Amino acid sequence: MTDHFQNIYANHADRYEALVVREDYQGNILRALEAIHPLEGQSVVEFGAGTGRLTLLLAPLVRSIRAYDGSAHMLEVATSKLQKTGLANWKTGVADNTRLPEPDSAADMVIEGWSFAHAVGWYPDSWQQEIGKALAEMRRIVRPGGTLILMETMGTGSETPKAPNDGLAACYAWLEQEQGFSHRSIRTDYQFESLAEAESLTRFFFGDEMAETVLKRNWVILPECTGIWWQRK
Repeated sequence: MTDHFQNIYANHADRYEALVVREDYQGNILRALEAIHPLEGQSVVEFGAGTGRLTLLLAPLVRSIRAYDGSAHMLEVATSKLQKTGLANWKTGVADNTRLPEPDSAADMVIEGWSFAHAVGWYPDSWQQEIGKALAEMRRIVRPGGTLILMETMGTGSETPKAPNDGLAACYAWLEQEQGFSHRSIRTDYQFESLAEAESLTRFFFGDEMAETVLKRNWVILPECTGIWWQRK
């Protein structure tokens, strides 16, 4: 699945966006983030912004948000959506998660969503070092008293939070036991317009097995759990 996801992020931003706009139809993400770190008046830097799923949630509430991603293709979609909001408190830029063009202590909150844990698949022998470099960059950019927030999958197609594989389980344990992050899980279920859309989009991103399960269970609402890890500087 490593090459599969890299291909999506490099070439299929529009279809990826069609999937993620169906996610979290109950609005649990924003409520969870507000409970961890109140958003009003905050300066935010976002790592791995993709097509702007978190950026668009945060921009109307925060003082400023600077959103970065390694894929210019994905950021084109995010930028287009942000331009349509009429807001002027945002900026997007292409940058690797380990090297953002931000000064030290630049933000009250730094956040990533569904980005860092890809290192487990992309760098199976050195993911701790790769994620560690991204965490070091977060800690450099966040101000004293600020908050680091990570969001990663705890299972699509499941109503109970559990890391989808042993590699991610090891990663999440490392974040909590060795990096000192607190953790909670929330539901971020997808709500599709039809079973045909659910089958098509889940097959595109999650693969044939998930798509066949969607069809078998008539899942227009696809259950999903998401983990949130946070740490105050």
